[in-house]
Amino acid sequence: MTTTPPSSAAAPSLPLARRGPTGPLDGVVVLDLATFGPAARCTRLLADYGATVVKVGAVAGGGVATPRTPYYLYSGSRHLRHLSIDLKAPAGRDAFLELVRGADVVVESFRPGVVDRLGIGFEALRAVNPRVILCSTTGYGQDGPRAAWAGHDINYLAVGGYLGATEPAADGGPPVSGATVADAAGGGMHAALAVMAALIGRGADGPGVHLDVSIAEGVLWLTSLPVDEYLATGAPVGFGHDVISGGYACYDTYRCADDRWVAVGAIEPKFFANLCRLLDCEQWTGSQLDDSVQGAIRADFAAAFATRDRAAWVDTLAPADTCVSPVLDAAALAVDAQFASRGAIVEAAVPAGVRGEGVPDRFRQVGPVLAGMPGRGEPVEVGDPSRSDADELLEAAGLAAGEIAELRSEGVVA
Repeated sequence: MTTTPPSSAAAPSLPLARRGPTGPLDGVVVLDLATFGPAARCTRLLADYGATVVKVGAVAGGGVATPRTPYYLYSGSRHLRHLSIDLKAPAGRDAFLELVRGADVVVESFRPGVVDRLGIGFEALRAVNPRVILCSTTGYGQDGPRAAWAGHDINYLAVGGYLGATEPAADGGPPVSGATVADAAGGGMHAALAVMAALIGRGADGPGVHLDVSIAEGVLWLTSLPVDEYLATGAPVGFGHDVISGGYACYDTYRCADDRWVAVGAIEPKFFANLCRLLDCEQWTGSQLDDSVQGAIRADFAAAFATRDRAAWVDTLAPADTCVSPVLDAAALAVDAQFASRGAIVEAAVPAGVRGEGVPDRFRQVGPVLAGMPGRGEPVEVGDPSRSDADELLEAAGLAAGEIAELRSEGVVA
């Protein structure tokens, strides 16, 4: 298969029927070379906004292991297509470039330089499709002294300032986050936002771009409030240095009588006054930001919250303009009335071919909850990563049945 030089003409999109509800990204075709992490979170978002996402994995036995993910991971592959290509084989690279001709976006998370060595870097992609957007998602970016470092969520939270701004653990060291904030927000949402902006900027006939998404820089942006304060003033910042970093009793968590917790965010004086009144701690109404008495206020608040169960306190305080909410774990939010009323948790059906040992025929999952996503509250069918859509995809890219059969027989495509 040969490539053609860049042209100002728009490349035709792969003629693929949409799986799932139609959304604002309907007609956008995304090739996803990632399996885990931020890039996979990015394409999950794009798919839930209506894009046609094709997961391109490695061929089994080709020297690159593609582990089978749990049936529920990344929303159970809902609405996604799958195929495997040996990108190290010239025929596999050429087959991938044929798919690129009809794609709008390619998302990858290899280390810097790998796509160029495989022959599918940005220059190679835009040689066949000048409008293609390449989104390269890495821990630290394509260049710089950390560019070649391996890492995971905790590493990016560490260098981006997030762990340094969070309440220390019991031993005084930085805590370990219970949620993959860097992967989901610093990387996945960062990449999805960049892709959507690039699609708008490209318009109907503009050129594509190469997006260099650094997860660590996404975390840096998430922590930019204290970082910017330090850069502007030189004053020390960190946990407890101001109201929203835990320095004051009005912005903290408290244990209730049943060992469950509430979060308090009564920053505004009127909300703090309401809280003091309902906790029978009105003596502190005028001392909200008095540094000398914060320990005493916390002690009185803690003693008050310890007198009743969490549900009782939430029922009393939450509707009364106190900025109080329950601290919910996964089991609690799964039955939470607010999320249920807005269709945030949906029923997911598992096709028979996906069911293995320990896999149910139905389960629940977080649905397409972000604003503008179609299908809120509607049941979904999870995908089957083991099922190949190679024939449909390669035929849509213009390959003849004989060419596809040859690629399969050579183990280049599966």
